[in-house]
Amino acid sequence: MDFRDTPKEAALRQEIRTWLKNNLPDGWGTLVHEPEGEADRAKYRLDWERRLYEGGWAGVAWPCEYGGRGLSQVEYGIFLEEMARADAPEGLNIIGRNLAGPVIMAHGTAVQKERFIPQILQAKEVWCQGFSEPDSGSDLASVRTRITRDGDHFVVNGQKIWTSFAQFSNWCFLLGRTNSELPKHQGLSFILIDMRTPGITIRPLVQITGETEFNEVFFDNVRVPVENLLGEENQGWRIAMSTLRYERGPEEALPRLVRFKRDLDLIFQTAKNTSRGGRVLAKDPVLRQKLATSYIELEIMRLNLQRAQSRVAKGEDIGPSASTTKLYWSHMIQRISEVAVEIGSDAAALLPADSAAIAGGQFAFRFLQTRAMTIYSGTSEIQRNIIAEQVLGLPK
Repeated sequence: MDFRDTPKEAALRQEIRTWLKNNLPDGWGTLVHEPEGEADRAKYRLDWERRLYEGGWAGVAWPCEYGGRGLSQVEYGIFLEEMARADAPEGLNIIGRNLAGPVIMAHGTAVQKERFIPQILQAKEVWCQGFSEPDSGSDLASVRTRITRDGDHFVVNGQKIWTSFAQFSNWCFLLGRTNSELPKHQGLSFILIDMRTPGITIRPLVQITGETEFNEVFFDNVRVPVENLLGEENQGWRIAMSTLRYERGPEEALPRLVRFKRDLDLIFQTAKNTSRGGRVLAKDPVLRQKLATSYIELEIMRLNLQRAQSRVAKGEDIGPSASTTKLYWSHMIQRISEVAVEIGSDAAALLPADSAAIAGGQFAFRFLQTRAMTIYSGTSEIQRNIIAEQVLGLPK
Protein backbone atom coordinates (compact mmCIF):
# COMPACT_ATOMS: atom_id res chain seq x y z
CA MET A 1 0.00 0.00 0.00
CA ASP A 2 1.19 3.52 -0.82
CA PHE A 3 1.02 5.38 2.50
CA ARG A 4 1.14 8.80 0.85
CA ASP A 5 -2.07 10.82 0.55
CA THR A 6 -3.86 10.76 -2.78
CA PRO A 7 -4.52 14.23 -4.27
CA LYS A 8 -8.08 14.04 -2.91
CA GLU A 9 -6.83 13.08 0.57
CA ALA A 10 -4.16 15.79 0.52
CA ALA A 11 -6.81 18.38 -0.34
CA LEU A 12 -9.00 17.15 2.52
CA ARG A 13 -6.08 17.33 4.94
CA GLN A 14 -5.36 20.92 3.92
CA GLU A 15 -9.05 21.83 4.22
CA ILE A 16 -9.11 20.48 7.79
CA ARG A 17 -5.90 22.30 8.73
CA THR A 18 -7.24 25.58 7.36
CA TRP A 19 -10.54 25.20 9.20
CA LEU A 20 -8.79 24.40 12.48
CA LYS A 21 -6.46 27.37 12.08
CA ASN A 22 -9.46 29.65 11.60
CA ASN A 23 -11.59 28.19 14.38
CA LEU A 24 -9.25 27.37 17.25
CA PRO A 25 -8.55 30.43 19.43
CA ASP A 26 -5.46 32.51 18.63
CA GLY A 27 -2.59 31.17 20.70
CA TRP A 28 -4.24 27.78 21.17
CA GLY A 29 -1.96 25.31 22.92
CA THR A 30 0.55 27.95 23.99
CA LEU A 31 -1.26 30.88 25.58
CA VAL A 32 -4.82 29.53 25.41
CA HIS A 33 -5.90 26.19 26.87
CA GLU A 34 -9.05 24.43 28.03
CA PRO A 35 -10.53 25.49 31.39
CA GLU A 36 -9.06 23.63 34.36
CA GLY A 37 -12.31 22.94 36.21
CA GLU A 38 -13.97 19.73 35.04
CA ALA A 39 -17.48 21.17 34.70
CA ASP A 40 -16.17 24.19 32.77
CA ARG A 41 -13.98 21.93 30.64
CA ALA A 42 -16.96 19.68 29.85
CA LYS A 43 -18.99 22.68 28.68
CA TYR A 44 -16.05 23.93 26.64
CA ARG A 45 -15.67 20.58 24.90
CA LEU A 46 -19.37 20.33 24.16
CA ASP A 47 -19.35 23.84 22.70
CA TRP A 48 -16.40 22.76 20.53
CA GLU A 49 -18.36 19.77 19.21
CA ARG A 50 -21.21 22.09 18.28
CA ARG A 51 -18.75 24.29 16.42
CA LEU A 52 -17.52 21.22 14.55
CA TYR A 53 -21.11 20.46 13.57
CA GLU A 54 -21.68 24.00 12.34
CA GLY A 55 -18.46 23.75 10.32
CA GLY A 56 -19.57 20.50 8.69
CA TRP A 57 -17.08 18.29 10.58
CA ALA A 58 -19.49 16.23 12.69
CA GLY A 59 -20.12 12.66 11.56
CA VAL A 60 -17.37 12.81 8.96
CA ALA A 61 -17.75 9.11 8.08
CA TRP A 62 -21.47 8.86 8.84
CA PRO A 63 -23.72 8.27 5.83
CA CYS A 64 -25.16 11.40 4.24
CA GLU A 65 -28.67 10.10 4.93
CA TYR A 66 -27.97 10.53 8.65
CA GLY A 67 -26.48 14.01 8.26
CA GLY A 68 -22.82 13.01 7.95
CA ARG A 69 -20.36 13.81 5.18
CA GLY A 70 -20.29 10.23 3.89
CA LEU A 71 -16.49 10.11 3.73
CA SER A 72 -14.49 6.89 3.92
CA GLN A 73 -12.89 5.53 7.07
CA VAL A 74 -9.49 6.45 5.64
CA GLU A 75 -10.64 10.05 5.19
CA TYR A 76 -12.10 9.98 8.69
CA GLY A 77 -8.68 8.84 9.89
CA ILE A 78 -7.14 11.92 8.24
CA PHE A 79 -9.64 14.12 10.10
CA LEU A 80 -8.73 12.49 13.43
CA GLU A 81 -5.01 12.83 12.73
CA GLU A 82 -5.31 16.53 11.98
CA MET A 83 -7.48 17.13 15.04
CA ALA A 84 -4.85 15.46 17.21
CA ARG A 85 -1.99 17.24 15.47
CA ALA A 86 -3.61 20.59 16.28
CA ASP A 87 -4.24 19.31 19.83
CA ALA A 88 -7.88 20.32 19.35
CA PRO A 89 -10.29 19.57 22.22
CA GLU A 90 -11.34 15.92 22.21
CA GLY A 91 -15.01 16.70 22.67
CA LEU A 92 -17.30 15.62 25.47
CA ASN A 93 -19.69 13.33 23.60
CA ILE A 94 -17.08 10.72 22.69
CA ILE A 95 -19.36 7.82 23.63
CA GLY A 96 -22.26 9.24 21.63
CA ARG A 97 -20.19 10.04 18.57
CA ASN A 98 -18.02 6.90 18.46
CA LEU A 99 -20.34 4.25 19.93
CA ALA A 100 -24.00 5.20 20.41
CA GLY A 101 -24.42 6.78 16.98
CA PRO A 102 -22.89 3.90 14.97
CA VAL A 103 -24.67 1.19 17.00
CA ILE A 104 -28.07 2.91 16.63
CA MET A 105 -27.45 3.29 12.89
CA ALA A 106 -26.61 -0.42 12.68
CA HIS A 107 -29.32 -1.89 14.93
CA GLY A 108 -31.95 0.79 15.61
CA THR A 109 -35.45 1.12 14.26
CA ALA A 110 -36.36 3.94 11.88
CA VAL A 111 -38.00 5.78 14.79
CA GLN A 112 -34.90 5.39 17.01
CA LYS A 113 -32.61 6.62 14.24
CA GLU A 114 -34.77 9.67 13.62
CA ARG A 115 -35.01 10.42 17.34
CA PHE A 116 -31.40 9.98 18.43
CA ILE A 117 -28.93 10.38 15.56
CA PRO A 118 -29.53 14.10 14.81
CA GLN A 119 -29.20 14.92 18.51
CA ILE A 120 -25.85 13.10 18.69
CA LEU A 121 -24.60 14.67 15.48
CA GLN A 122 -25.48 18.17 16.66
CA ALA A 123 -24.00 17.53 20.14
CA LYS A 124 -27.34 18.30 21.75
CA GLU A 125 -27.38 15.08 23.78
CA VAL A 126 -24.41 13.47 25.53
CA TRP A 127 -24.18 9.69 25.99
CA CYS A 128 -22.52 7.29 28.42
CA GLN A 129 -22.00 3.53 28.33
CA GLY A 130 -23.57 1.20 30.92
CA PHE A 131 -21.54 -1.99 30.55
CA SER A 132 -19.13 -2.69 33.43
CA GLU A 133 -20.32 -3.58 36.93
CA PRO A 134 -18.43 -4.04 40.21
CA ASP A 135 -18.34 -7.83 39.68
CA SER A 136 -18.68 -7.86 35.88
CA GLY A 137 -15.91 -6.04 34.11
CA SER A 138 -13.77 -8.38 32.07
CA ASP A 139 -16.51 -11.01 32.03
CA LEU A 140 -19.14 -8.72 30.57
CA ALA A 141 -21.63 -11.54 29.97
CA SER A 142 -21.96 -11.98 33.74
CA VAL A 143 -23.67 -8.60 34.27
CA ARG A 144 -26.37 -8.74 36.94
CA THR A 145 -28.28 -5.51 36.35
CA ARG A 146 -31.87 -6.69 35.96
CA ILE A 147 -34.25 -5.57 33.21
CA THR A 148 -37.80 -6.73 33.95
CA ARG A 149 -40.81 -6.25 31.67
CA ASP A 150 -43.78 -4.45 33.25
CA GLY A 151 -46.46 -3.70 30.67
CA ASP A 152 -45.21 -1.11 28.22
CA HIS A 153 -42.07 -0.44 30.29
CA PHE A 154 -38.90 -2.19 31.36
CA VAL A 155 -37.86 -1.76 35.00
CA VAL A 156 -34.10 -1.54 35.57
CA ASN A 157 -32.37 -2.37 38.86
CA GLY A 158 -28.62 -2.63 39.39
CA GLN A 159 -25.32 -0.80 39.34
CA LYS A 160 -22.83 0.19 36.67
CA ILE A 161 -19.28 1.42 37.24
CA TRP A 162 -16.43 3.14 35.38
CA THR A 163 -19.16 5.00 33.47
CA SER A 164 -17.28 7.78 31.68
CA PHE A 165 -18.98 11.20 31.58
CA ALA A 166 -22.16 9.91 33.25
CA GLN A 167 -22.42 13.10 35.32
CA PHE A 168 -22.71 15.13 32.07
CA SER A 169 -24.81 12.64 30.08
CA ASN A 170 -28.40 12.86 28.88
CA TRP A 171 -28.62 9.22 27.74
CA CYS A 172 -27.05 5.84 28.50
CA PHE A 173 -27.00 2.65 26.47
CA LEU A 174 -27.09 -0.23 28.94
CA LEU A 175 -26.54 -3.98 28.81
CA GLY A 176 -28.65 -5.85 31.36
CA ARG A 177 -30.16 -9.25 32.04
CA THR A 178 -33.71 -9.90 30.87
CA ASN A 179 -33.70 -13.71 31.25
CA SER A 180 -31.69 -15.49 33.96
CA GLU A 181 -32.74 -18.96 32.77
CA LEU A 182 -30.98 -18.72 29.42
CA PRO A 183 -27.19 -19.16 29.06
CA LYS A 184 -25.52 -15.97 30.22
CA HIS A 185 -24.67 -14.71 26.71
CA GLN A 186 -28.24 -15.24 25.53
CA GLY A 187 -30.26 -13.62 28.33
CA LEU A 188 -29.02 -10.06 27.83
CA SER A 189 -30.74 -7.04 26.29
CA PHE A 190 -29.51 -3.65 25.11
CA ILE A 191 -31.64 -0.63 26.07
CA LEU A 192 -31.44 3.16 25.82
CA ILE A 193 -32.07 5.04 29.07
CA ASP A 194 -32.85 8.70 29.62
CA MET A 195 -30.47 9.71 32.44
CA ARG A 196 -33.07 12.15 33.79
CA THR A 197 -35.42 9.28 34.67
CA PRO A 198 -36.30 9.03 38.40
CA GLY A 199 -34.35 6.35 40.27
CA ILE A 200 -30.89 7.06 38.77
CA THR A 201 -28.07 8.08 41.13
CA ILE A 202 -24.64 9.12 39.80
CA ARG A 203 -21.53 9.20 42.00
CA PRO A 204 -18.28 10.47 40.45
CA LEU A 205 -15.13 8.45 41.24
CA VAL A 206 -11.87 10.25 41.95
CA GLN A 207 -9.15 8.74 39.76
CA ILE A 208 -5.45 8.49 40.48
CA THR A 209 -4.92 11.62 38.34
CA GLY A 210 -7.35 13.58 40.51
CA GLU A 211 -9.96 13.72 37.73
CA THR A 212 -13.52 12.38 38.04
CA GLU A 213 -14.15 11.23 34.49
CA PHE A 214 -15.41 7.84 35.72
CA ASN A 215 -18.58 7.31 37.75
CA GLU A 216 -20.65 4.65 39.44
CA VAL A 217 -24.34 4.71 38.51
CA PHE A 218 -27.20 3.14 40.48
CA PHE A 219 -30.56 2.18 38.94
CA ASP A 220 -33.42 1.80 41.41
CA ASN A 221 -36.70 0.78 39.75
CA VAL A 222 -35.93 2.92 36.72
CA ARG A 223 -38.79 2.72 34.21
CA VAL A 224 -37.81 2.66 30.54
CA PRO A 225 -40.33 2.58 27.65
CA VAL A 226 -40.21 -0.72 25.73
CA GLU A 227 -39.59 1.20 22.50
CA ASN A 228 -36.13 2.03 23.89
CA LEU A 229 -35.04 -1.59 23.44
CA LEU A 230 -32.33 -1.71 20.77
CA GLY A 231 -32.60 -4.85 18.68
CA GLU A 232 -34.47 -7.86 20.03
CA GLU A 233 -34.99 -8.87 23.63
CA ASN A 234 -32.33 -11.32 24.88
CA GLN A 235 -30.13 -10.53 21.85
CA GLY A 236 -28.10 -7.77 23.47
CA TRP A 237 -24.79 -9.62 23.50
CA ARG A 238 -24.41 -9.44 19.72
CA ILE A 239 -25.06 -5.69 19.77
CA ALA A 240 -22.65 -5.17 22.67
CA MET A 241 -19.89 -6.96 20.77
CA SER A 242 -20.40 -4.79 17.70
CA THR A 243 -20.20 -1.74 19.99
CA LEU A 244 -16.83 -2.86 21.38
CA ARG A 245 -15.43 -3.26 17.88
CA TYR A 246 -16.20 0.41 17.21
CA GLU A 247 -14.30 1.17 20.43
CA ARG A 248 -11.15 -0.81 19.52
CA GLY A 249 -10.78 -0.09 15.80
CA PRO A 250 -7.92 1.71 14.01
CA GLU A 251 -9.85 4.97 13.73
CA GLU A 252 -9.97 5.14 17.54
CA ALA A 253 -6.19 4.60 17.78
CA LEU A 254 -5.08 7.03 15.04
CA PRO A 255 -5.40 10.23 17.12
CA ARG A 256 -3.71 8.42 20.00
CA LEU A 257 -0.73 7.75 17.73
CA VAL A 258 -0.36 11.46 17.01
CA ARG A 259 -0.59 12.36 20.70
CA PHE A 260 1.84 9.58 21.67
CA LYS A 261 4.30 10.92 19.08
CA ARG A 262 4.00 14.39 20.59
CA ASP A 263 4.65 12.95 24.06
CA LEU A 264 7.70 11.08 22.80
CA ASP A 265 9.08 14.23 21.14
CA LEU A 266 8.78 15.98 24.51
CA ILE A 267 10.66 13.09 26.16
CA PHE A 268 13.46 13.35 23.59
CA GLN A 269 13.71 17.11 24.02
CA THR A 270 13.80 16.82 27.83
CA ALA A 271 16.55 14.18 27.62
CA LYS A 272 18.62 16.54 25.45
CA ASN A 273 18.17 19.47 27.82
CA THR A 274 18.62 17.65 31.16
CA SER A 275 21.92 16.74 32.80
CA ARG A 276 22.52 14.38 35.67
CA GLY A 277 25.87 13.50 37.24
CA GLY A 278 27.63 15.90 34.87
CA ARG A 279 26.30 14.20 31.71
CA VAL A 280 23.45 15.06 29.36
CA LEU A 281 20.82 12.34 29.73
CA ALA A 282 20.48 11.87 25.98
CA LYS A 283 24.11 10.67 25.94
CA ASP A 284 23.62 8.00 28.59
CA PRO A 285 23.97 4.69 26.68
CA VAL A 286 21.33 2.84 28.72
CA LEU A 287 18.79 5.63 28.41
CA ARG A 288 19.57 6.08 24.71
CA GLN A 289 18.67 2.43 24.17
CA LYS A 290 15.35 2.92 25.96
CA LEU A 291 14.62 5.99 23.88
CA ALA A 292 15.43 4.10 20.69
CA THR A 293 13.15 1.26 21.77
CA SER A 294 10.34 3.73 22.44
CA TYR A 295 10.76 5.20 18.96
CA ILE A 296 10.70 1.75 17.35
CA GLU A 297 7.61 0.72 19.30
CA LEU A 298 5.77 3.82 18.17
CA GLU A 299 6.74 3.08 14.56
CA ILE A 300 5.36 -0.44 14.96
CA MET A 301 2.07 1.06 16.12
CA ARG A 302 2.01 3.39 13.12
CA LEU A 303 2.67 0.59 10.62
CA ASN A 304 0.11 -1.71 12.22
CA LEU A 305 -2.50 1.05 12.06
CA GLN A 306 -1.71 1.70 8.41
CA ARG A 307 -2.07 -2.00 7.70
CA ALA A 308 -5.46 -1.96 9.43
CA GLN A 309 -6.47 1.17 7.52
CA SER A 310 -5.53 -0.51 4.25
CA ARG A 311 -7.97 -3.31 5.10
CA VAL A 312 -10.65 -0.75 5.90
CA ALA A 313 -9.98 0.98 2.55
CA LYS A 314 -10.64 -2.34 0.80
CA GLY A 315 -13.96 -2.67 2.59
CA GLU A 316 -12.81 -5.50 4.85
CA ASP A 317 -14.19 -5.96 8.37
CA ILE A 318 -11.47 -5.56 11.00
CA GLY A 319 -13.50 -7.70 13.39
CA PRO A 320 -11.78 -9.26 16.40
CA SER A 321 -8.32 -8.36 15.11
CA ALA A 322 -9.01 -4.86 16.48
CA SER A 323 -8.06 -6.37 19.84
CA THR A 324 -4.47 -6.65 18.60
CA THR A 325 -4.30 -2.89 18.09
CA LYS A 326 -5.74 -2.09 21.50
CA LEU A 327 -3.57 -4.64 23.33
CA TYR A 328 -0.40 -3.33 21.71
CA TRP A 329 -0.79 0.42 22.16
CA SER A 330 -2.05 0.24 25.75
CA HIS A 331 1.09 -1.57 26.94
CA MET A 332 3.40 0.39 24.65
CA ILE A 333 2.41 3.78 26.07
CA GLN A 334 2.83 2.48 29.61
CA ARG A 335 6.43 1.55 28.79
CA ILE A 336 7.07 4.92 27.16
CA SER A 337 5.62 6.78 30.16
CA GLU A 338 7.96 4.81 32.43
CA VAL A 339 10.93 6.06 30.38
CA ALA A 340 9.63 9.61 30.79
CA VAL A 341 9.46 9.23 34.56
CA GLU A 342 13.01 7.85 34.61
CA ILE A 343 14.23 10.93 32.75
CA GLY A 344 12.42 13.27 35.11
CA SER A 345 13.69 11.51 38.24
CA ASP A 346 12.22 13.03 41.44
CA ALA A 347 10.70 15.98 39.58
CA ALA A 348 8.73 13.56 37.39
CA ALA A 349 6.52 12.76 40.37
CA LEU A 350 5.12 16.30 40.37
CA LEU A 351 1.79 16.96 38.70
CA PRO A 352 0.96 19.98 36.47
CA ALA A 353 -0.27 22.06 39.42
CA ASP A 354 3.27 22.12 40.89
CA SER A 355 5.48 24.89 39.48
CA ALA A 356 8.59 22.72 40.00
CA ALA A 357 7.25 19.90 37.82
CA ILE A 358 9.36 18.84 34.87
CA ALA A 359 7.78 19.15 31.40
CA GLY A 360 4.86 20.99 32.93
CA GLY A 361 3.94 17.94 34.98
CA GLN A 362 2.96 15.99 31.86
CA PHE A 363 5.29 13.07 32.60
CA ALA A 364 3.69 12.35 35.97
CA PHE A 365 0.17 12.92 34.68
CA ARG A 366 0.65 10.64 31.65
CA PHE A 367 2.26 7.93 33.79
CA LEU A 368 -0.75 7.87 36.12
CA GLN A 369 -3.21 8.17 33.24
CA THR A 370 -1.76 5.20 31.35
CA ARG A 371 -2.35 2.83 34.27
CA ALA A 372 -6.01 2.62 33.22
CA MET A 373 -5.32 1.99 29.55
CA THR A 374 -4.76 -1.74 29.92
CA ILE A 375 -8.13 -1.97 31.71
CA TYR A 376 -10.69 0.16 29.87
CA SER A 377 -12.16 -0.91 26.51
CA GLY A 378 -11.53 -4.48 27.66
CA THR A 379 -8.66 -5.65 29.85
CA SER A 380 -5.48 -7.03 28.31
CA GLU A 381 -6.43 -10.51 29.54
CA ILE A 382 -9.70 -10.33 27.62
CA GLN A 383 -7.95 -8.97 24.52
CA ARG A 384 -5.54 -11.90 24.59
CA ASN A 385 -8.42 -14.36 24.87
CA ILE A 386 -10.15 -12.75 21.88
CA ILE A 387 -6.97 -12.87 19.81
CA ALA A 388 -6.29 -16.48 20.77
CA GLU A 389 -9.79 -17.79 20.16
CA GLN A 390 -11.20 -15.60 17.39
CA VAL A 391 -8.09 -14.58 15.42
CA LEU A 392 -5.71 -17.52 15.89
CA GLY A 393 -8.40 -20.16 16.26
CA LEU A 394 -6.91 -21.69 19.41
CA PRO A 395 -9.14 -23.84 21.64
CA LYS A 396 -10.82 -22.31 24.67
